[in-house]
Amino acid sequence: MRTLLPLAVAVPLLVAAGLSAASAAFQRRNRWALDGLAILTAAAVTAMLMALTVGAGSAQVYWFGGFRPAHGVALGIDFVASPLSAGLAAFAGLLVTAAMVFSWRYFERVSTFYHALMLVFLAGMAGFCLTGDVFDLFVFFEVMGVAAYALTAYRTEERGPLQGALNFAITNSVGAYLSLAGIALVYGRTGALNMAQVGRALAGHRPDGLVVVSFVLIVVGLLVKASIVPFHFWTADAEAVAPSPVCVLFSGAMVELGLYGVARVYWSMFGSALGHRGAISSTLLALGAATAVVGALFCFRQRHLKRILAFSTISHAGMFLMGVALLTPLGLAGAAIYVVGHGLVKGALFLCTGIVLHRLRSINETWLHGRGRRLPVTGAVYILAGLGLADLPPFATYLGKGYIEESGYSHGMAWVTAVLIITSILVGGAVLRAGGGVFWGLGDAPSEDPRMAAEASEEHSETEEGRGRTPLSMVLPPLVLVALAVAVGLLPHLGSVVQAAAVRFQDQGAYNATVLSGARVLHAQAPQPPEPTGITIADVATGVGSAAGAAVLALVSLYWRRLPLLRRGLEPGLGLVGPIRRFQSGVVTDYVTWIVLGLAVIGGALALSIR
Repeated sequence: MRTLLPLAVAVPLLVAAGLSAASAAFQRRNRWALDGLAILTAAAVTAMLMALTVGAGSAQVYWFGGFRPAHGVALGIDFVASPLSAGLAAFAGLLVTAAMVFSWRYFERVSTFYHALMLVFLAGMAGFCLTGDVFDLFVFFEVMGVAAYALTAYRTEERGPLQGALNFAITNSVGAYLSLAGIALVYGRTGALNMAQVGRALAGHRPDGLVVVSFVLIVVGLLVKASIVPFHFWTADAEAVAPSPVCVLFSGAMVELGLYGVARVYWSMFGSALGHRGAISSTLLALGAATAVVGALFCFRQRHLKRILAFSTISHAGMFLMGVALLTPLGLAGAAIYVVGHGLVKGALFLCTGIVLHRLRSINETWLHGRGRRLPVTGAVYILAGLGLADLPPFATYLGKGYIEESGYSHGMAWVTAVLIITSILVGGAVLRAGGGVFWGLGDAPSEDPRMAAEASEEHSETEEGRGRTPLSMVLPPLVLVALAVAVGLLPHLGSVVQAAAVRFQDQGAYNATVLSGARVLHAQAPQPPEPTGITIADVATGVGSAAGAAVLALVSLYWRRLPLLRRGLEPGLGLVGPIRRFQSGVVTDYVTWIVLGLAVIGGALALSIR
């Protein structure tokens, strides 16, 4: 079983290299072989990672070159598979597989470099989830990032993708430098890069300024990649112009991996050393709540279909961070389930948007009003996925959000529930409004905002042929993703199983013993008694209420001109236009300024509280 760990990274890298080397052989007549090989590779890697997830009752550790630790000192580089880490990597592989199947007929004249980059992206995601070395954590995210930048700018003949890729690369590179600086400080203090060895070395001393600064630098660099306010700007710019199948990975996996990195670094390296759980929890909760609210408000005002989904990703990243920030097994378990449910329905939404762009050559909600009636299947899947995004039972999103709410409420933070419900209604309402207007022609045609129309008009069709029909290979992936989102929510005992995995993930002592001593720890120690994971009537009512609120909000925004109180020209969300344009300026120097400001605020808050 352990031999699957390096193969999950080596196989996609080797196939990507082979595809690039044999690019001349994969001409248009051999397109089926190119797609088939890439899809089989992604599916095989996903199967490997699923096997690791199922078999990771106790953590599986693989040491490259056989260089095992001696006397508690890690001499080599290791991969570690726990249920959460291997499960997240397997989920990323599933999304890559779905995106590759969708791409089979989507890009009629695609180069081999697209498939190679997607496989490199997969290898980077798998390596990031599995590595036990903090420097390799940085390396694998940069491998993923390089592939992501190139995929964003895949249509090099257009200005929008190049600008989006440039903003993406610069802001994420700044985040990478921050993380690298923090890693250098940790290495200087401990003489180690293995996360278990670093955690054991730091736990033996009181946290001083250097440890706090290194923690802040590493975490802020990961928060940039996770699109947490005020580090979120790259997401909307990149997802608005990247190919639709690529957006599935950005929204469903890459952002979430940044949050996984925060959790992994905290519980594997700094948790025991820093202490002050209350201060750290409060800081991360504040960031998560601000991100959820800001992303939801901006999402509601957008008319660009991809930007709607991009800002909804930002909002959900804040919700996931709130689950992690509770620092409880149930909160982490809820965030993990929420990530899976969100990735499935968001992937379906982006693929449906790709079908709209393929058939109708636009993603401008205003111009598309009623024109999507000839895409009934796509419209039905879009609406179902929108309801899932609004946390309608039995979608997995409802289950994950419910666990986060339960954990917050049990620790005296009922406001967490309020924030999650409000933001879910806003995000779901925006998506359902777009679906109702585009696919069913509901409501009055929205007024055209010149700037938003100009932004949407820059998005050209990503396909060149076959616009008169939608191939089955493009219809099936979003259907399957939506069905899986429901199926995951119906799995029996899912909450207790994932909470047990979260307990193991948070047990730093067990992780250290497994990695450094080869101990087989079967029963991890929870920092507090496990919380109940049963579904209650209140949970169902909350989920149904969120979905109903989103539907009502969508109808109000579609028919607002007919409402007596709004006939005088007060368009809902009109006041958000100015702040959105000033905040999301598109100027990369503004984005870097916000990164510096956010770093100073977070660093100052933690420096004052951790003393």
